[in-house]
Parts: sequence; C-alpha cells; structure tokens
Amino acid sequence: MNRVHGLLLVMLVSLQAAAQEKTDAWLEALLRKNASPELLQVLNQPDTFQYQLIYTQINRNKHNEPQLKNYYLHVDRNRYFNPASTVKLPAALLALEKINQLEQYGVNKYTTMLTDSAWERQTRVMYDSSAANYLPSVAHYVKKIFLVSDNDAYNRLYEFVGQQTLNQRLWDMGYKDIRITRRFVTMNEEQNRHTNPFRFMDGEKLLYAQPPAYNPTPFDFSKKILIGRAHYNRQDSLIQAPMDFTTHNNFPLEDIQRILQSVIFPETVADDQRFHLTESDYQFLYRYMSQLPGESEYPKYDTTEFFDSYTKFFLFKAGRGRIPPHIRVFNKTGWSYGFLTDVAYIVDFKNQVEFMLSGVIYVNSDGVLNDNRYEYEQTGYPFFKEVGNIIYQ
Repeated sequence: MNRVHGLLLVMLVSLQAAAQEKTDAWLEALLRKNASPELLQVLNQPDTFQYQLIYTQINRNKHNEPQLKNYYLHVDRNRYFNPASTVKLPAALLALEKINQLEQYGVNKYTTMLTDSAWERQTRVMYDSSAANYLPSVAHYVKKIFLVSDNDAYNRLYEFVGQQTLNQRLWDMGYKDIRITRRFVTMNEEQNRHTNPFRFMDGEKLLYAQPPAYNPTPFDFSKKILIGRAHYNRQDSLIQAPMDFTTHNNFPLEDIQRILQSVIFPETVADDQRFHLTESDYQFLYRYMSQLPGESEYPKYDTTEFFDSYTKFFLFKAGRGRIPPHIRVFNKTGWSYGFLTDVAYIVDFKNQVEFMLSGVIYVNSDGVLNDNRYEYEQTGYPFFKEVGNIIYQ
C-alpha cells in the first residue's frame, strides 16, 4: 500500500468512527454552561472518562400522550463499557414474560420456584429467608433486583429464562448488539451456557417442571475488547496487561435506554419492541423500580448499607443524598471495573417535571482493573448528581 492510500484509509476509518458517535451540540452547550469546574474537567476529557449521555425530553400533548426526543453526548454503541448490573433489567423483564407463558399450568410470578442443579457449579435454592413466606419466586427475585441490584436474584432469573432465550428474544426485538453470556458468579463459558432445571410448586403439589437447558448458539467474539493497562486475575495476581472483556456481557447505552423506555412508555415503541407483559406486571415493575430499600418490609434491609439512594445515581447517590417524597426514580444501575451506569426515568410530581436520563462513565485513573481502587465517590457519583441536577433545573 502506498503512502497516499494509507492516509486515505486512516481518514476513512476516522470518518467512520466519527459517524458512529452521536453528539448534540445543544446538550453539550447546556452542560458546559452550567457545569462546575469539577464537571468541566470531566467533560473536557471524553477519552479518559469514556462518558456517554442520553437526555430524553418528554413533552405531553393535550391528550397527555408523551412525545419523546433524545439528545446525545458522545454516544457510541461500538465503544465498549462493562454493563454490570444493567443486564438485570432485560433478565427481569424476560422472566416476567416467560412466567406468563406458564399460566396454563397455574403458575404466575408469585408461585414458589425451586431451583435444582444438573451441571457442574450449579446450585440449588429451596427457600428464601428474605421472603415473607420463606419461599423463592420470580416476583421476589425481580423485587430484589430493583431494590438493591441483588446478584443472586439475577443469577436465578438468568437460569430460569436460559441463556439462549435471553439473547435470542432480545435479538428478535431488534437489539442485535446485546450479548448476555454470564451469571454473576465465577463460571467459565461452557458452564454459563448450561442453565438449571426448575420446579414450580403449590405447597407439596408440582405444577410445572422445567428441564435444564443448554445454549448451542455461538456468540460473535471476533472483536477483541481490551481495557486498562493492568489487572488482577482470579488468583489475585497482578498481570501487566489489559483485561480482556471480549466474552463479557455487552449492552450499548442506547439499547438500555430503549428497553427502559419500552417499560415506562410502551406506547412510544414499536409493537415488536414491547415485552409481553400484563397490566399487573407493569404496575409491579413501577412499584419496585422506584421503591427505596427503606420502604421494603420483605426483604428488610439494613439502611446503613442500603441507604435510600443506594441505586439512584442521578441527582442523589453522591453524599448519600435524601430523595424527597415527591420525586420518584424508575431506573436500573450498574457498577463494576470502574464503570458506572444509570438509566433512569425521573419524575417530580409536585413540580410536574419528568425526563429520562441515561449515562455511563469510567473512573479508573491508575488503569488497573480488579484492584477495587476506582474513583466512584470522588468523580463518578458527583458526575451523575451534577448532570442530573442540570437537566432537572
């Protein structure tokens, strides 16, 4: 290749990269105009902090029907971030969708669901001490996912839905870039492809038995994803090389936002992007997406650890901010490996303010992953608080 062709190729790749990123000058100007020096420092370093933001403006017509418009800042579905617990959102929705298909057997989201094991490293669940009746169910797992982002609850719903259904259903809904490959417990790829058998019980009576499942569908791992300059491996040894996220979960910010939108405002998305949920499911989700840990009786949470803004990043988590009773946040957050993500619908009933806000930031100044030394408190949560406040004002 001669030098001219080489330069043209570099220019072409650069133009393609620029075309993939979405930024609205209006949103950037709004944030910069109102930003503190600390927020400006973050906004001035998009490559360091790898932040992405989507502000969804909500206007209602005379019939109270919502009209939604998105504004973007450095949003790029090809820029990888670790989605962490945000994958629990589609897992919960698809578990509710699947349980509705078992209605003919007398099964619903409150039915006792016992988890058995059939493959290496799988574990059984026969009771749940956090439930009022001490019995596990899809409803109780969904509740715990939204109240405190419970990992075990996600693992059980991942197993109930099954890795193949979890991914294929989302792909069929148009979310081609989503990839959910793993539980939140140490397992290899093959172990994560195998999911547990289940029994649905009414007292001692078996209503329905779900056999174990296996996902034979290959994932596209052709794009190598390396992050950081060093990392600690599972044996707590420091490896002087980036961490490999090639086979990890993937969930672009636009897709998380769209899925939350489809739950809060189902009428604003196409029919094939709506989950098959009942009116009862929607009311259940709205309750627990916005409920605070201190408002929950079962499970009963220690509010010194699970304080009210524990999973409410925008506006509130920095400094353990108090959430006024007239404001509700319907959201799903995620945090791991220095990445913080929050996708939220925020409504102030007293002042008639509503909007959606979705964001991710990477706060790992030393470039070492798995060392639990991330700037969540110093930089990450203040970023979400201030951006949320600017949009709210």
